[in-house]
Amino acid sequence: MINNLPDHERALWILKTKGDLPLTALADILQVTVEGARFQLLKLAGEGLVKANTIAKGRGRPQQVYSLTPLGQARFPDTHADLTVRLINTMRSTLGDDALDAVIKAQQKQATERYTAELKPMQDLSQKVSALANIRNAEGYMAEMEKDGDGYLLIENHCPICAAATACQGFCKAELDTFKSVLGKQVKVERVDHIILGARRCAYKIEEK
Repeated sequence: MINNLPDHERALWILKTKGDLPLTALADILQVTVEGARFQLLKLAGEGLVKANTIAKGRGRPQQVYSLTPLGQARFPDTHADLTVRLINTMRSTLGDDALDAVIKAQQKQATERYTAELKPMQDLSQKVSALANIRNAEGYMAEMEKDGDGYLLIENHCPICAAATACQGFCKAELDTFKSVLGKQVKVERVDHIILGARRCAYKIEEK
């Protein structure tokens, strides 16, 4: 997918999914020269989409890394954010928290049933986490799987319901509970990064108990 994007959008996508990167690393991923990458970043910086920060690493020279600005992050929007938050607040004020919880639980039940059906053919944990990442990616979470020691990381680089999750963290709890349910009782699932708490991404450590 990334290779089909215009050059400037490819750079934004990389910084969104990989986090802060130095110029040389970004050039390698883009498969362009360092000067070519610098030209793209200067253009993006001029548009207010990226910024450069200087960080110290050990005793060596400080290194300049690039990251997305809030305006750059906004290129990956929260789906129907304003309407969603208004609906949540209206439901909470008119029907109460119990009604809102009931709606979240109903949505969780539907997601659990759908994910369980799609993961049913998978034989081992690796296949299940990979399939779950593909499902979440299709839902807009920019999800991927990474091997991590004896287990795996399910990484979500974007949250398309971030505004809703901020307004009501019951959505985040339901997400974690859904993952635990579909992966089974013999699997430990722990959230280790959380966008709502200021992390760049949401990430879940998944391993056999």
